[in-house]
Parts: sequence; structure tokens; C-alpha cells
Amino acid sequence: MSEKLPSREQALEFLCQSKCSRHVMRHCQVVARLATEIAETCKEKGLDVDLELVEIGALLHDIGRSRTHTVHHAVVGVEIAKALGLPEPVISIIKRHVGGGITAKEAKKLGWPKDVYVPQTLEEKIVSYADKLVEGSRQVPIERTIEKFSEELAPSAIMRVQRLHDEMQALIGDNKCPP
Repeated sequence: MSEKLPSREQALEFLCQSKCSRHVMRHCQVVARLATEIAETCKEKGLDVDLELVEIGALLHDIGRSRTHTVHHAVVGVEIAKALGLPEPVISIIKRHVGGGITAKEAKKLGWPKDVYVPQTLEEKIVSYADKLVEGSRQVPIERTIEKFSEELAPSAIMRVQRLHDEMQALIGDNKCPP
């Protein structure tokens, strides 16, 4: 497995080769733009963040949607990413971007391999958070995402999304997030 990140163009080509829809590709591009803005704000505030990893990870976070639009797109995305020889930090972003993370108990219930599915690194958290602020290809307030998730997810899952939001707000403030 390579540790070299693919270029933006290569990442987009991987989405095409995997047969992601135009809708999914557009979503990934919007998430990548927002995630990069958030990462740049973190960097301006003196935080150590890999801007390139954030962009490439965000572009590829939904590659698993080429095969499924269920929550399982995260683990399917990991399989695709490994087959493409993508570096581990990108694979981790794909694995950990769903919701505010998936606990070990939830992963077991879903039949997923034993692993960590909650964002750990700043880059993973940024991509997961940016994804919660983009619905389709439109940027939306976190409250809209939380309201939508509340209809389908357990309160503990909603709390993880809220904690991710609170953590990111503490790092970057309101300047890069929609009203």
C-alpha cells in the first residue's frame, strides 16, 4: 500500500472508475471544498493539520456509495480504497466519516469487522464534520442535519454528531460554518 496521496485529479478519477454517480461526485467535491476551508482555518489558528490529506480524504469519503447508499458505504469504501492501494490515512477517513462515528457495539450489530469507526485525528474529524454540513451538494446548518438524523438514529448517535460540532466550533469558531 502506498503512503503517497493521490492527486485531486487521481481522486476524481477513482470516483469515476468506481462508478460513483455524478450526484455523489458533486457531493464529494462540495464536502472537499468545505473541509479544506475548515482545515485552513485550523492551520491559521496554529493547529497541525494536513490540508492535502483533508482534501483527498474528503473527495474519496463516499467512494463506497458507488455500491451502496446504506450506512455500509463506509466499510464498502474501505474495501475499494484498499483495492486501489490508497494510503492508510485516507482509508481511515473513509472508515470513520459516518455520522459522528460508529461505536464498537454499533459496528458489531451492523456486522462490520472489528475496528475503530469513530474519527480520531483532526483530519478525520474535519471531513466527518464537513460531510454533516453538506446535504446533496448544498451546504446546510448543523441543526438541519441533527434534525434529520433524529428521525432515524438513536439519541446516542445524535449526541456524537453534536459533540463533533461542539469540538469543531471550539477549534474554528463560527466563521467557516453556515448559519
